[in-house]
Amino acid sequence: LSWAPRPGLPSDAAAALLASGPDGEMLWLDVTHRLGQAPSVRLMGRYQLPPCKQRWHTCAAFLPQEGLLVCGDRRGSLILFPCSSSSGCAAESTSVVNGGTDAAVEDSSSELEPSFLLHKGALPLESPVSVLFGLHGKTGVTSVTLHRGYVYSTGRDGVYRQLRLQDQQLEVLQKHRPCKGLQWIEELHFTSDGDLLVLGFHADNFVVWSSRTGENIHCIPCGGGHRSWSYCSSPLAEVFAFIKSGDVMLYQCEAKPCEQQVLLASLHGREITCVRRLGAVEVPGRATFNVFVTGSEDTTACVLVLSENSRAAVPLARLSDHISSVRTLAFAMGPGNVGLSALLFSAGGRAQIECYRLLCTGDTASESAVACQVIHVASHRLDKHWEQKKNRHKLVKMDPETRYMSLSVLPGTSTKQLPTPWKFVAAACSDGSVRIFGLLEAAQKLVLVAESFHHQRCVLKVEAFLHTLAGGERHLLCSAATDGSIAFWDITGPVMDAVDALHQAEGEMKPLGLDAPLVTIMAHSCGVNSLHIRETPEGRYLVASGSDDGSIHVCLLEVALGRGEDAAGTCLQVLERVSRPCAHAAHVTGIRVLRPDLLLSASVDQRLTLWNQRQGELVPLSTTFFHVPDLAELDCWEEVEAGGKLRYYCVLCGQGLEMLCGTASSKPSPQEAPQ
Repeated sequence: LSWAPRPGLPSDAAAALLASGPDGEMLWLDVTHRLGQAPSVRLMGRYQLPPCKQRWHTCAAFLPQEGLLVCGDRRGSLILFPCSSSSGCAAESTSVVNGGTDAAVEDSSSELEPSFLLHKGALPLESPVSVLFGLHGKTGVTSVTLHRGYVYSTGRDGVYRQLRLQDQQLEVLQKHRPCKGLQWIEELHFTSDGDLLVLGFHADNFVVWSSRTGENIHCIPCGGGHRSWSYCSSPLAEVFAFIKSGDVMLYQCEAKPCEQQVLLASLHGREITCVRRLGAVEVPGRATFNVFVTGSEDTTACVLVLSENSRAAVPLARLSDHISSVRTLAFAMGPGNVGLSALLFSAGGRAQIECYRLLCTGDTASESAVACQVIHVASHRLDKHWEQKKNRHKLVKMDPETRYMSLSVLPGTSTKQLPTPWKFVAAACSDGSVRIFGLLEAAQKLVLVAESFHHQRCVLKVEAFLHTLAGGERHLLCSAATDGSIAFWDITGPVMDAVDALHQAEGEMKPLGLDAPLVTIMAHSCGVNSLHIRETPEGRYLVASGSDDGSIHVCLLEVALGRGEDAAGTCLQVLERVSRPCAHAAHVTGIRVLRPDLLLSASVDQRLTLWNQRQGELVPLSTTFFHVPDLAELDCWEEVEAGGKLRYYCVLCGQGLEMLCGTASSKPSPQEAPQ
């Protein structure tokens, strides 16, 4: 048995009672009561639950605008039923149904039950229109909640999920794991001030966890979750009632004024390891907001807005699918007529990659002025796919501590080359490999398509770039390792072969091998911590890198197509190399080529230095000290001001987040030092 609010009727006068019976049959009963009168019961619908061992529902909620009923069952599935047609049938059959339901029910339960059994055949047995089987595992769904057009479900798997309704089908957008150890989630409460309270059981305690502050508001010892309980909160007090050892226990806590004031809310619980700017969102009547994504050692990624005017960072969404630290981010901008659309990849520890579709639009009603919709697209873990391999006892298992150090999305290709809409991303791995993954967003598949262990040591950075020739396009890849070497690959052939193999095998394939690199240069004496590639107006490429030894290296590459059209015909020539030893006093963890003659570098020594490249050397132009300790990464972008001046922006992350800006003339001028 379970109760659900009846749409369109006051909650204190009517409610829906859902009862599961033999053979997976669920009945919808409308129960109405008036002051001074006995309650009346009316049969409204019959539903058939999907087959499983424990075939009964655990919770339900109505979607009145769509005329649907969503419920969860003991098997952990979410099921969607039509309810508008059954309501109409019940209204037409009042003469049949009311014969046994409109009578007073005091001391008449024995007469009421046979009447339902006799006349329930007048209503059709509805089948599900959508089933997400075992969504919350085998421990069952505990609650279903509706909020702002979305469906939220909780379960005893320690996860709550956000779903939406698409063409009468339930679609999972994303999942959230509130906090470590809270495996038994019971309900979600959305407060009037915008906070989300997660109610559940941790060991033998009842816990109320706030998603805004990321901490427990209440922790009440009650004996655990296998008991009847009820929780109610108001601005004046909060009450928790439960049954323990046959006794009804009551816990009441009066509201107290907050004794602490948060001066600046944290974005993450630990160090920020990576940051990317997605773009800008224009809000009518307000300033333009920059949208960023950050990843952290606390295993989460955060989508946030940062306004230059307000100087405040406001989180929009938090992505908590990773089981270890998030080390790197990459994205590909998607088509979007309204707002900002991007395909985001995040990766890090335990060889895990997650992919999301982000849609950011202006929302003047919200506090942040920007609304962000997150859709989880796909995920991939090497050890998870290992368990599915045949004859794995004959092979050496991958290192469970493998980490993805860097990601880079392969730039777009023409329709002639890729008839199937696959998106490819390259990964630098700590086990010494360079891996290529393919994503088919429509099928929500992320597949490992190619790999190479050429470096034989931890690969720290990877950058992909597209070279266009008269004979076609070539996909090139640059990878850097802990020994200071930088390798350049032509991966056009493996990518095209992977597309053919994926098309024939319907999304499944054995990883291909990458050809040997075209060129390998020793740029540094130790690990390469930062890498950036920029194309020059002449069609050449500037490759800038920074190292653990504080040095900066810049080389100029030229790509040509030799004899033949295959990968072996691609020629890569190093035209010029410039090195600046001891450019910084510590690791150079961020570098960007702003234009052919301007280079920006950032280091753990908390210095942001602008360099001018001329006559085969790097000349410092200006240095700025920033306030973020243990710098992990930087990202840069530019905006054109009136008069042709360029304003350069950069965002730095580490033990905090900081955004800086500077100006420079759009025309290179050695005499003018940008600030």
